[in-house]
Amino acid sequence: MNPNTFLRLASGIVTTLLGLATTAHAGPPLICHPLDIGQAKSLPWIDVNRGNADYDLKNLTRDTLAILDANTPVLVRMETLRRATLYARQDSQMARELLTRLHARISDSNAGNPGGLAWFDVGYLAETYKQWLGKSEPNPASGVDGYALVEKAIRLRGSDPEMEFAAALITLTGSERDRIGHFEKAMAGAKNDPLLTRNLALNFNHQTMAEMLAERRGEESRK
Repeated sequence: MNPNTFLRLASGIVTTLLGLATTAHAGPPLICHPLDIGQAKSLPWIDVNRGNADYDLKNLTRDTLAILDANTPVLVRMETLRRATLYARQDSQMARELLTRLHARISDSNAGNPGGLAWFDVGYLAETYKQWLGKSEPNPASGVDGYALVEKAIRLRGSDPEMEFAAALITLTGSERDRIGHFEKAMAGAKNDPLLTRNLALNFNHQTMAEMLAERRGEESRK
């Protein structure tokens, strides 16, 4: 990539992320932004932020853990944990149970779930829990640094653009420097991941994302 193109891409990224607070969907990003997971299986759902009224909350932990196996893509894990959070806030005991069971899988050698994914699930759920309640209400994830756990998962996985996307969403309300770094890494891997590309566009300004990805692909095709 030539220097001018790199500067334009970097400028576009910064402009997009600096303006995100006013262009993104309203509401807590990990709760109010449903992810596009195509036809992948997740928890039962009706529309954007409405679960199935007939869903038995007693099955939440069991169903969530069954979906989050070693073969489940990170984007599907993210949407599943978003839905699980919206169900769990109806029952504080169930919320605690889900977080506890996910945490137990980190050290469970029989879980069949690679360490990076187990750390990711706990971290992403913890950060999602933090956005579901007001500060005056008790939260099962209080005191848990979910972002640090997601960063640990990224280190364990080595390179995972979808995890970088998750970290970028978490840092929408945190460090701008961290957000940009995660966004750049997610974008770098999006060219080989159409579903990630769509989710980046949905959450980080569609037009700017499309232009940056198209330009990056053009540069690489000419190498």
